[in-house]
Amino acid sequence: MHSKGFTPPQKNKHYHPANGMLDRASASVERVVLFSVRTPDTSLQQARDYLDELAFLAMTAGAETVGRFTQNLPMPDSRTYIGTGKIQEIKAFVEENEVETAICDDELSPSQQKNLEEGLGIAVLDRTSLILDIFASRARTAYAKTQVELAQYQYLLPRLTRLWTHLERQKGGIGMRGPGEKQIETDRRIVLDRISLLKEELRHIDRQMTTQRQNRGKLVRVALVGYTNVGKSTLMNALAKTEVFAENKLFATLDTTVRKVVVGNIPFLLADTVGFIRKLPTFLVESFKSTLDEVREADILLHVVDISHPAFEAQISTVDQTLRDLNCADKTQIVVFNKVDAFTYTPKDEDDLTPASRENVSLDDLKKTWMASQRNCVFISARVKTNFDELRNVVYAQVRKVHTQRFPYNDFLYDDLPASE
Repeated sequence: MHSKGFTPPQKNKHYHPANGMLDRASASVERVVLFSVRTPDTSLQQARDYLDELAFLAMTAGAETVGRFTQNLPMPDSRTYIGTGKIQEIKAFVEENEVETAICDDELSPSQQKNLEEGLGIAVLDRTSLILDIFASRARTAYAKTQVELAQYQYLLPRLTRLWTHLERQKGGIGMRGPGEKQIETDRRIVLDRISLLKEELRHIDRQMTTQRQNRGKLVRVALVGYTNVGKSTLMNALAKTEVFAENKLFATLDTTVRKVVVGNIPFLLADTVGFIRKLPTFLVESFKSTLDEVREADILLHVVDISHPAFEAQISTVDQTLRDLNCADKTQIVVFNKVDAFTYTPKDEDDLTPASRENVSLDDLKKTWMASQRNCVFISARVKTNFDELRNVVYAQVRKVHTQRFPYNDFLYDDLPASE
């Protein structure tokens, strides 16, 4: 039984400053504004791309973005993240447009979040709490829900004091000493106990997952990795003839799906994993340890890239850095440039007076670009299966190399996982 002032993250349907959940109980779409600080090491285009991604995150969470604000500062303000002038500007916009929530494209400290809410007069979320909200709505299995709940509690712990501001002593005198401090400690113990319990549950699941991976025999393992919403699940469905949930929203897949695929005469295991994103909280990576173990234990990584995204090069860098953090950077990679059917470019010979135009690029032209110079790369469209024969050939060559080392006499093992035809 929970204490009076404490609401478990998974069961909270309304926004609360302590856990930063969006209000999903409201029948109307929540109207939000986005804000960020642009530091000297961030270009104007990068700042725009970052807010575009934050707007996509907000849309995925079920909100409508009605305004965006960026302030140029050497570094974020330690008290309010943005300056007082910008706070007044956002507040005026909020009051005029009936905005319910402001979302920051960074992680806010508890004090920054509190000061911003007091200054703006509305709920304030940070990037981390928004991602957690999306993860909570996307979790389908008990395993994913446990991972998300652990991450939520870890995010909630340093913010517990904000639950009890209504019990703080407002003035001196006998009888005015409230129970706030004792209640905060009670809630902190509840959260810490829950975190310990969830970690133990995940350790138990980790052992089960490890046993499952060992029982799959010695088949070659291939893992799909990449930025979120680049088409990994669509590619999984196309290669393995599965029906993994795929949607044009961020973090459509949280659970790892593993299927047996046969290319040519060689079987291998193909795993679809959770997508990466910039500024992914460290504790969220830790919560999804077992999911990411599929990446760590893979023999080959299919790094899927959305070539139609204007910032796909930055997304490649984010994924590469995440793989380095997971100690997986030295694994064999096949770079799969996906969504070639949606890729366009602006011709460089247009001058400033000519209206910008976007032109489709043929597959042959793509193979002449700098992207094609990368080792083991292929251009495809998973949605319409463009250039899938070349993809299978590239995958086959790499799988066969590992396979022949592992089974020099073709004495490979089969397991009971569903196989593609």
